[in-house]
Amino acid sequence: MTMPQLGESVTEGTISRWLVGPGDTVQKYEPIAEVLTDKVSAEIPSSYTGTIEQLLVDENETVAVGVDICTIVEEASSEAEESNKEIKTEQNPNPPAKEQTKAEPSQKSRYSPAVVRLAQEHGLDLTTISGSGRGGRITRKDVEAYIASNHTSEPQQPPAQAKQQEPVRSTPSQAIAAHDQEIPVTGVRKAIAENMVKSKMEVPHAWTMVEVDVTNLVKLRDKKKAAFKEQEGISLTYFPFFMKACVEALKEFPEINAQWNGTTIVRKKDINLSLAVATEDALYVPVIHQADELTIKGLAKKADELAKKARTGKLTGADMQGGTFTLNNTGSFGSILSQPIINSPQAAILSVESIVKRPVVRETEEGDVIAIRHMVNLCLSLDHRVLDGLVCGRFLASMKRRLEQMNEDSTSIY
Repeated sequence: MTMPQLGESVTEGTISRWLVGPGDTVQKYEPIAEVLTDKVSAEIPSSYTGTIEQLLVDENETVAVGVDICTIVEEASSEAEESNKEIKTEQNPNPPAKEQTKAEPSQKSRYSPAVVRLAQEHGLDLTTISGSGRGGRITRKDVEAYIASNHTSEPQQPPAQAKQQEPVRSTPSQAIAAHDQEIPVTGVRKAIAENMVKSKMEVPHAWTMVEVDVTNLVKLRDKKKAAFKEQEGISLTYFPFFMKACVEALKEFPEINAQWNGTTIVRKKDINLSLAVATEDALYVPVIHQADELTIKGLAKKADELAKKARTGKLTGADMQGGTFTLNNTGSFGSILSQPIINSPQAAILSVESIVKRPVVRETEEGDVIAIRHMVNLCLSLDHRVLDGLVCGRFLASMKRRLEQMNEDSTSIY
């Protein structure tokens, strides 16, 4: 079996936990491993009914889509055993010993990213290491055992070309005290780290902000929240109002709803709103598809559903795919100003900060007056390859206008 592709832009995955071991019998479609990508954590099913022969990838090892992760001896039916031998041999994933011997040299030269990384860090010649994997394939444990046996040279810098392909790493601190705690970077945190570094290294970020007077919106929500909770069973937060203003502004300025594609800019037709949802130890970005077709109530219900799934570990690959623009509710934990990292390949991400009361100068017929108003900052990070300040300024101005016009008389939640 190979590493499956769990999303439209997913190129690799990490085996976070094996659910089976060598010798276990599995049914077709039975989950055999938990896989983590930068998009989603999911179980992958067996493609065959049979017996697990060998696990080719260690837990917490990252491999590219299409790389072999395990071998399964497929269960042969009696009818199949009586069929043509040539056809049976072609379909059998566990060929006879003679044929396997022929395949061994090619298996030995196939290295996982973890094996290559260890070899580069320690200056090893992989051709000198014996592999314990199928067909003589070298596993990470083989390399670690070789290193532990003191057969290594001093760690050396990898070649320039390989260094460019490796993810950027922070230099380990030399000031680690005996009572300090070192926490291994694995699972979701590892995927977040790699995705964020990739975005910051590849995307030229720019940043802009507007402040919005949402006093009338606060009054509207205060008036409606009790009845909404009683009727719908969920709380009416401020966020669905910002989501509604956002998708309407994206329809007005479709340039923002775009992606960088190397030699072209792809302007997306669907408005699929990605929502940043934080848990105690991770950040997920599930998607509301065709968000522009939903009412404020519909947006509230969908956001609540996705947030609950994220916090209970029930998000699926479909929940995480297809986002075209990301909205981040940093105001939920008290932030008033932020510079979010773009959810690449999207062209922009918007943070909605805390709504705070503060004195504001307002123009009246009698002249300027100071009034206490509910104010909020909207912070937009943009990919400067795709977008420029002019269109982003107009987009934020559209959101500002829509939010400031929301009130008890003109805004419908349903």
